[in-house]
Amino acid sequence: MKGTNARRAGLSIVAVTLLTGVTACSSGGSGGPGGDEESSSSSSSSSSGAGGGTRLSPIAALRTAEKSTDGADSAKVKSTTTMGSVMAMTADGSLGWGDGLTGTLTITYTGGTMADTMRQMGTTSMEARYLPDAYYARMGDAFAEQAGGKHWIKYPYEALETLGGGSGAYLKNQMENSTPNQSVKLLLASGDVRRVGEETVRGEHTTHYSGTVEVADLATRNSSLSDSQLADLKRQLEQAGVTTETVDIWVDDENLLVKKVEQGQAANGAYSQTAYYSDYGTPVDTEMPPAADTADFSELLQQQGAGPTS
Repeated sequence: MKGTNARRAGLSIVAVTLLTGVTACSSGGSGGPGGDEESSSSSSSSSSGAGGGTRLSPIAALRTAEKSTDGADSAKVKSTTTMGSVMAMTADGSLGWGDGLTGTLTITYTGGTMADTMRQMGTTSMEARYLPDAYYARMGDAFAEQAGGKHWIKYPYEALETLGGGSGAYLKNQMENSTPNQSVKLLLASGDVRRVGEETVRGEHTTHYSGTVEVADLATRNSSLSDSQLADLKRQLEQAGVTTETVDIWVDDENLLVKKVEQGQAANGAYSQTAYYSDYGTPVDTEMPPAADTADFSELLQQQGAGPTS
């Protein structure tokens, strides 16, 4: 793979991973049908009847879960993500959110065009480190050969605002304010919440809640974007064919989120993500990669624009 192509491929992978990796911590992609082999249902129907009582019960429970999950500060995370024919990936590691987003994930590409690109670069996995001001991705040796021998890419969150208009600004906002309880907030904001029933997830007793949200409303209610940024984002979402998203969450007896499934449809196919959370309060100690082995994303982007196209 020639120099500029290797850099372009690496930067493309980082950009997508920025979004999909952090959605394991918050919300954004999603994961297949509501259930899977790691969860079993002991009650598949929600409480019957109309009226305020049955409607308020899941909302009150989710408000408690939102506060408990937010206050836990950290957790171990495992997730699987698919985006049409573009990508299938897994993420495994620990994330903290007590003082900005921190943590380390091992991201492995298992299918799609992104996996094919990674294979050309000599690897199908990468280490991702999240720090409060930037995201770092460790690429393969093939990439390093074309980046001055540097294996890491630094992606400052501030740089996101300069990419993709409203979507870049929204991604920056989400990267800086991502916690698992965002999925709970999303359901609360949707106005469409129902209690599905009690289920066992990885041996734990949980309560399953479900709802459908408008993706544009998600951005409006769960970010601090300006009116112009929100309008830009909504236009880009419409162009991508993203309109609604189904969100399912499972909450344990300690009012902590233990599983999240989100799924939707975009122009390039269905997207989905399933994430599992465990070991809340686990220590998270993330170190910045060595400066001598780190290339800045903005500089690489300028080199790509200035260099040859093949």
